[in-house]
Amino acid sequence: MIPEKTTFLAHLNQSQRGRIVEIKGGFNFQRKMCTMGLREGSILRVVSKQPFMGPITIAVGNCHMTIGRGMAQKIVVEEL
Repeated sequence: MIPEKTTFLAHLNQSQRGRIVEIKGGFNFQRKMCTMGLREGSILRVVSKQPFMGPITIAVGNCHMTIGRGMAQKIVVEEL
């Protein structure tokens, strides 16, 4: 069951937190996200968003990582 207040990771604002509800995409994309530590139920925070559809830096626990907007458009999160 997907919670009502969901959006894509790319739509979260800077410093906003969210819990991953679903990762859309093919097997290889899901495997890559799992390898990076992004799994359903993980809580993340948007550290920075670059302008002009640039990459997004997120924090999961103590780890910071940068992902592209296209990847962020495939990750459904529940706003916290």
